[in-house]
Amino acid sequence: MFRYAALVPKRLGRSLATHAAPPVSVEAPLRTWARTEIQQIYDTPLLDLVFRAAAVHRKHHDPSKIQLCTLMNIKTGGCTEDCKSFSSRYSTPTKASRLVELEPVLEAARKAKENGSTRFCMGAAWRDLAGRKRGFDKILDMVREVRGMGMEVCTTLGMLSPDQARQLKEAGLTAYNHNLDTSREFYPQVITTRSYDERLDTITAVRDAGISVCSGGILGLGESDADRVGLIWEVSNMPEHPESFPVNALVPIAGTPLEGNEVVKYHVLLRTIATARIVLPNTIIRLAAGRNTLPESEQAMCFMAGANAVFTGEQMLTTPCSPWDEDKAMMDRWGLSGMQSFEQVSVARKENLVPETERLDTAAAV
Repeated sequence: MFRYAALVPKRLGRSLATHAAPPVSVEAPLRTWARTEIQQIYDTPLLDLVFRAAAVHRKHHDPSKIQLCTLMNIKTGGCTEDCKSFSSRYSTPTKASRLVELEPVLEAARKAKENGSTRFCMGAAWRDLAGRKRGFDKILDMVREVRGMGMEVCTTLGMLSPDQARQLKEAGLTAYNHNLDTSREFYPQVITTRSYDERLDTITAVRDAGISVCSGGILGLGESDADRVGLIWEVSNMPEHPESFPVNALVPIAGTPLEGNEVVKYHVLLRTIATARIVLPNTIIRLAAGRNTLPESEQAMCFMAGANAVFTGEQMLTTPCSPWDEDKAMMDRWGLSGMQSFEQVSVARKENLVPETERLDTAAAV
């Protein structure tokens, strides 16, 4: 027996040529998956996999909507972890900087909002917040001010304690990003200074505080197909599926142990997105780092397979980003439009923005 809430059907702005009526978004019940089941999905012939993922996507999301997010680096470099993709332990062009002041953050958030972004994300290169009370207080102010603009607010600050998560929630934080990066088995090949379970502890603290979880991975670390399946399996068996699942393609950085890694193949990226869409039907699948290297047609296929969020703007932490004007022109060519803030039902519910009249209890399973 499953229990879930479904959004009362609403008329959406654009119908598809293959539909007699506009698409309807319906929340799927939470289910857990065996790892072998996910492997079977992942191994499906690629066109069949994309077709199945597209059907799931259209059942649970408006396929004409893409969430536009902007990510600002509020504290560059200085992280003491030994992550092989990027760390202050290696000699790279990126230099450590201080936490930025409040006004430049607000200016960047205003610019992002004017350009159509409805989620503003702030990232700081820290292992955790221990001994950073003044910096954390500044970040709480940033969260309050950006939330006051009517935007969704996300941060990625390293490991959190339950109390720190609670304070972020009280300040108005919508979501917290803390990627698992890869499977539990491959994880020690990527980083040894923080355990997989410590990552999961932070995600638990975030979820328990009522903050939406943003947790995904990086492709191209040297992992196998089984590790990509393992990552999706891990998040699918959380008490709640994450509200957001970022799919990053490694952008190798000179000076790091992974600088010579082969660029992830497009079919691997597409297969991962499609599998995640089927296994995590209610989740926003976020096409993240590396997107700027994809031709427009390949991005469109990712949207077809279930990706429904992108980072857009001037920069994505240490990697390039597609600018707003290019993204808006691309979306217009493909008949896509941006989501509004808090349009995702599961996020709106955590923010107490879904009226009780729009919740229907049902015991039906997908």
